Amino acid sequence: MGPARAPVVIDAPATARALAFPELVTVLRGAFAAGATVPERHHHYVPVEGRTPGVLLVMPAWREGGYLGVKLANIFPGNTTLGLPSVHAGYLLFDASTGAPLAMIDGNEITARRTVAVSALAASYLAREDARSLLIVGAGRLAGLAAHAFRAVRPIDRVAVWNVRPDRAIALAATLREQGIEAVQAPSLEQAVGEADIVTCATLSADPLIRGEWLRPGAHVDLIGSFTPAMREADDACFARARVFVDSERGFEESGDLIGPLASGAIPGPESVGTLAGLCGGLLAGRRTDEEITLFKAVGTALADLAAAGLVFESTERSA
Repeated sequence: MGPARAPVVIDAPATARALAFPELVTVLRGAFAAGATVPERHHHYVPVEGRTPGVLLVMPAWREGGYLGVKLANIFPGNTTLGLPSVHAGYLLFDASTGAPLAMIDGNEITARRTVAVSALAASYLAREDARSLLIVGAGRLAGLAAHAFRAVRPIDRVAVWNVRPDRAIALAATLREQGIEAVQAPSLEQAVGEADIVTCATLSADPLIRGEWLRPGAHVDLIGSFTPAMREADDACFARARVFVDSERGFEESGDLIGPLASGAIPGPESVGTLAGLCGGLLAGRRTDEEITLFKAVGTALADLAAAGLVFESTERSA
């Protein structure tokens, strides 16, 4: 037996190049259909003087005979006041048959791109096939990628951006226009929601932003934020009006956007909520009518990280 091979180090630009959205959505579709072993992730809270505590997430996953991986993600919401990203992450990829290390990959790019790609994957089942208008609520890193991800699955040609700070929405809309996407800042959230085929939220809001009464028939709502019980992006009426799907049933304990509606009865019970795995595996029907309102709540799953990391590693090996 020869010497162990040193793991490759894959930086952020190389990771981003390997995770083009059309290919990433396809890989994620197969991963959710096939499944993987995903143990409970660990949350460790890190006190920060004068600011919101940080959270260290440890997220392992593996597929027998394939890859084994773990993501270490530090989520520090208070970083926004410092002009820093709120998420810093790294990914360690191993051979699941031997435990041999294969790669150390930039976890920020994996996290950001797999997050919006999972939302786009859900939209490929739940949004109307002719959906053309997208409202992005938020103006951070995920919001900046959302239009590109959704355009991989639907013919989006009109994008509006709303943010609690209008200047940030104006800046993101300008950036999207520079990238060849027709985009404008939305002065009124209520009006923008009422005009959108797809509404995607990527915020750290503690209070509901989207009201169910604003939604047009046939709308699809995508909620990316709310990863703690104290966070909300949509009110109970959104859930009461919609068929609801999740990427992970762990959201029932972790996300205020699911805990609140379950407690109020807006969601009758966990059994009434569909899963992305069920959609990808053909066990559940996606959108049933053009008038139906659908809602997808993502909390993140290590299965998606593992699939994305495998794609990055294989793409890097092919180009070596």
